[in-house]
Amino acid sequence: MSLARSTASRFAKIALGHLTREYPNKLDHVMGSADDVRSPRELHPIFFGSFDWHSCVHGYWLLATLLRLRPEMAEAETIIALFDDAFTHEKVAGEVAYLARPESRGFERPYGWAWSLMLQAELLRHDRPWAKAHAPLAAAFKARFETFLPIADYPVRTGAHYNTAFALVLAYEYAEMTGDQPFFDLLQSRALVWYGQDAACPAWEPSGDDFLSPALIEAEAMRRLLSHERFQIWFPRFLPDLGQKQPATLFNPVRVSDRSDGKIAHLDGLNLSRAWCWRTLASAMSEADPGKTHAVNAALNHLAAAIPHVSGDYMGEHWLATFALLALENG
Repeated sequence: MSLARSTASRFAKIALGHLTREYPNKLDHVMGSADDVRSPRELHPIFFGSFDWHSCVHGYWLLATLLRLRPEMAEAETIIALFDDAFTHEKVAGEVAYLARPESRGFERPYGWAWSLMLQAELLRHDRPWAKAHAPLAAAFKARFETFLPIADYPVRTGAHYNTAFALVLAYEYAEMTGDQPFFDLLQSRALVWYGQDAACPAWEPSGDDFLSPALIEAEAMRRLLSHERFQIWFPRFLPDLGQKQPATLFNPVRVSDRSDGKIAHLDGLNLSRAWCWRTLASAMSEADPGKTHAVNAALNHLAAAIPHVSGDYMGEHWLATFALLALENG
């Protein structure tokens, strides 16, 4: 479970093939008038490809991360040229202007918001002007989190884009990378309100279009946002029977019946995101914990079920490599 150079090149080729592919395209676009009938590229100067806006954002995250981890790969110069062209003050200003529309208040909440912050955290790891150019867009999404979280009384526990625990996980990366303690405190306080009293999770999953495990991504959010000591109290209460491989559904890779169906193809992502969460959660378990071996084996089994299907059909190809990288490079 590590990133070989050949795998990095494979993932890079996949992303380079869709980041600037404008169509097919699924817009998250509320129109206020006939003037808003515009093409994806007109609406979004940077993130117009990859079938939808958020997939384009995390496709750039994928390439930036691959470039840092495997700078020797053959695709490195192509990636650098793409980023130099994309992350300009003018193009970022166009993305920010789209957010300023009254109709854009709920645009990509919270999934795209969180991926924008995750992208900024990765750009900051590069000694190039990209992070400085992208900073106004990240700042706009951080401000949206700061406005939204205090009024979000209840979590969203779906296994898809609206999941609030996943948003906290990615936003945490930004808070940590920037050293923004007040933002971290906001994320932590909301996690405690939403999830602090959860216990004996039944793990009613999967649903038919999950790409996240509601149970495991909640645990991962708490692992990141609680101190190690507090997490060691919370986690055994949340999933008390891991030593007996219960709930059993969390340990079994899911079946994907039709990879040309965009929603059913989400289930490949569920296998990958479970692999990611099992790895990171295992890293927080003691060697004496009987659940640790089960967690590691579950990660391997879920990864093996999904990694062959990262490419093949565009319904999965435009996004799955991102989740494969999360699984390979975390934990």
